Amino acid sequence: MKLDDVKKLHQKKYRSQFGYYLVEGEHLIQELQRSPLMALPVTVYVTDVWQSKGVTLDARFEVISVTERQMASLSDTKTPQGVLARVPLPASDSNAPLNANERCIYLHEIQDPGNLGTILRSLAWFGGFRLLLSPNSVDPFNSKAVRASMGAIFHLPVELDVSLNQLQARFEKFAYLDLNGAPITDKQFGNYSCYLFGNEARGVPAQALSETNAEAFTIAGNGTIESLNLASAVGICAFQLAQAAK
Repeated sequence: MKLDDVKKLHQKKYRSQFGYYLVEGEHLIQELQRSPLMALPVTVYVTDVWQSKGVTLDARFEVISVTERQMASLSDTKTPQGVLARVPLPASDSNAPLNANERCIYLHEIQDPGNLGTILRSLAWFGGFRLLLSPNSVDPFNSKAVRASMGAIFHLPVELDVSLNQLQARFEKFAYLDLNGAPITDKQFGNYSCYLFGNEARGVPAQALSETNAEAFTIAGNGTIESLNLASAVGICAFQLAQAAK
């Protein structure tokens, strides 16, 4: 692929067209190498300065040397680290069977890449989760989301463009958060395969909840603010589910 085309991968339409996304920075590329979900072929672009550090790259990677100027044009950061990878987009199979004891976290029209990256990081930390994203959600393979995930995106199954209708055909019952729900510390909270979380501002559409076999739960708090940040709420729920599974 020409360098001019590699630069285009910062835009979603070209990621979809070419089937690749970009991973920048030494830490993220090391996490990529540790991932059991890594897809090949991966092409890594490096500068001479970075290459002189002697960092070991996976022998299966194609390594291409570029100048500092070329790296600056490929990077979307102010201070490029000198290493950037072009990685195949993973397959998104909405019909893939769940692994034993695997739970699904469904995000409806999430918009903030930082929130999404943090959620990916929490789910990968606790393990045993699959992330489902609705249509009109932020792309998890944009550079901001990838960086915010700190490499967690390489360790977690992610399905894209999963509609609420598809969910209803796939799962029998769901759990979601509501201030008037039962506490997530109830044993019942762990008895679901899919957990619904809505857009940062609007939540899950009320009509969709009324048409779905969904039960409400709440994260009990002692403060006076109205709500938790979405990423915080998902993280707390993931912790609770991980504890219940022990």
